[in-house]
Amino acid sequence: MPHTFSTVASQIHQQLGAVLAAPVLTDKRDALAPLRASLEIQAQVTALVATAVEDARGAGRTWQDIGDVLGISRQAAFQRFGKPIDPRTGETMNTTPLAEAALLAENALNSLAGGRWDEVTNQFDEQMRAGLTGDALAAAWAQIIGTAGAYERHGATESARTADLTVTNTPLSFEAADFVARIAFRDDHTIAGLYILPAEQSSPSLHE
Repeated sequence: MPHTFSTVASQIHQQLGAVLAAPVLTDKRDALAPLRASLEIQAQVTALVATAVEDARGAGRTWQDIGDVLGISRQAAFQRFGKPIDPRTGETMNTTPLAEAALLAENALNSLAGGRWDEVTNQFDEQMRAGLTGDALAAAWAQIIGTAGAYERHGATESARTADLTVTNTPLSFEAADFVARIAFRDDHTIAGLYILPAEQSSPSLHE
């Protein structure tokens, strides 16, 4: 049964009271207890925000209204709190990204940077394998090196769920330009899409 806003708020109030009372109620204070309690409160606050968003939607407020309050775009608000319905099944879609997606993306990028093309293509799904060979992948990477200089490093990877895929975006730094690696993973960890995008543009330079 979904929690109401008042129920979640009451739980947070009780938890805060327990944290504040702990030093008085015990002689031997666990120095880590406040940290553990703070993490529990943080999770409850997250649930409180989600409940408040659900209430706002139920009251007819738009994703733009909600995004404005949260300081994010309406799309970001929807992606964070929305419950899209799959038109194929009529059921609520899974919006949770693949847990290992960031690590999978970074491993693939390390293989690219190291010239280990087969390690990347071996992760391709059937459609990707039919459209992009190891030689073609090497040629595409060489083209980027030719225009942007040597690869230097990658930044932190962000992940988001899009229907049946988890899409990762990883900033890439080269000598003379910045790019973003966008890799789409299926739940079985195979790669369904691979792009290297100029940071200031949106057109792909690697095949999907």
